[in-house]
Amino acid sequence: MTKNILVVDPHPDDEVLGCGGVMAKFAGAGLKVYVLVVTRGTPKLYSADKIDNIRKEARNAHEILGVAETVFLDFPAPELDLVSMAEIAREISVVIKRFSITDLYIPHRGDIHGDHGVVFNACLVAARPVGDYTVKSVFAYETLSETEWAPPFGDDAFIPAKFVDVTETFDQKLNAMKCFKSQLKQFPNPRSIETLTALSRFRGSTVGFANAEAFMVIRVIE
Repeated sequence: MTKNILVVDPHPDDEVLGCGGVMAKFAGAGLKVYVLVVTRGTPKLYSADKIDNIRKEARNAHEILGVAETVFLDFPAPELDLVSMAEIAREISVVIKRFSITDLYIPHRGDIHGDHGVVFNACLVAARPVGDYTVKSVFAYETLSETEWAPPFGDDAFIPAKFVDVTETFDQKLNAMKCFKSQLKQFPNPRSIETLTALSRFRGSTVGFANAEAFMVIRVIE
């Protein structure tokens, strides 16, 4: 079966932080990689110009990574808890069916940002293995400035069991992240190039790679 990969992110740049290296690796191997950005940003907090700018940054980043297509939804960030999860799941399901997705990458449910937990749950609903389903693998990625700030309880911990060597595509990931000028911060902020590099090296060193991205395995059907 040909693999079609969908990375679902609550907000633009989450996908690059969490799995930019894997996205570039898959795209470089000839696989179709798609990105679904779930939110637009509530007008109470974000101007139309700011939203347009970060979406432009996302498109530029995705071009570097070889993304086949980016889909933007318009749910309100950071207020996904005010939206019906069933509605969000339906919209995600439409994208999964449209691209016949086999591998789904989603945010970690324990992240401190509530939007991430909502998207995690909505994705699991959309990817239920019932009927004529296509999703065979579901993995959760870690997002700097969200995952590591989760409460120190077992249910919220990010415990990776899948490590992917992204040594050859890590420069692409960094260049993609640099497109997000509105989001990048100066070290020691976790949303910095230096911290992103440190995490990649740490994840890599645990399994013998120079650079790696780590994922929780939610479900694999073989």
